[in-house]
Amino acid sequence: MDGTWLDSFIPNPDVRERHAVLVHAPADLVAHVARHFDMSSLPLVRAAFWLRARLMGSRARATRQPVDLAGLLRSGWGVLADEPSRVFAAGAVCRPWQADVVFTPIEPARFASYAEPGWVKIAWTFETEPLEPTLTRLASETRVVATDAASREKFRHYWRWARFGIVGIRRILLPAIKRATENRWKAGS
Repeated sequence: MDGTWLDSFIPNPDVRERHAVLVHAPADLVAHVARHFDMSSLPLVRAAFWLRARLMGSRARATRQPVDLAGLLRSGWGVLADEPSRVFAAGAVCRPWQADVVFTPIEPARFASYAEPGWVKIAWTFETEPLEPTLTRLASETRVVATDAASREKFRHYWRWARFGIVGIRRILLPAIKRATENRWKAGS
């Protein structure tokens, strides 16, 4: 796979991050676990969220809501593509440089052409590619593009430090999903 799932939504990103792991389990199980995995169950992910809130001066109260796909959709992300056991793609526009980020979904047909100044568009995936009956590549890609030069500059300033937490979350998340999936597969679920 070469990230083609997001090509029609953000063909020329300002930022593109792609990470993948091999999982010894069938693709449908990998996809199921990825869709239901609570990122906030990982202490380092919770710490990254807390640190961002502190550094940015967030006024939002911390709540212990699950940060799985359903929770992300409730927080404002929109579904761009959904092919069970293959890909889940979500996207939104936001101003990530603000302390209390608000994610606003854009319908898939309008996502690529959305160009209202003052925003960045973010799209991300969970992708499963069966390599063998019980070997699957789990990948996640994130793409970001600003809608104008001023937003691009604000985002670049934000990204200089925020990328460490965001990329770190991906590097922690995929191996955690791998472990959870392989444990379920070995246990016979």
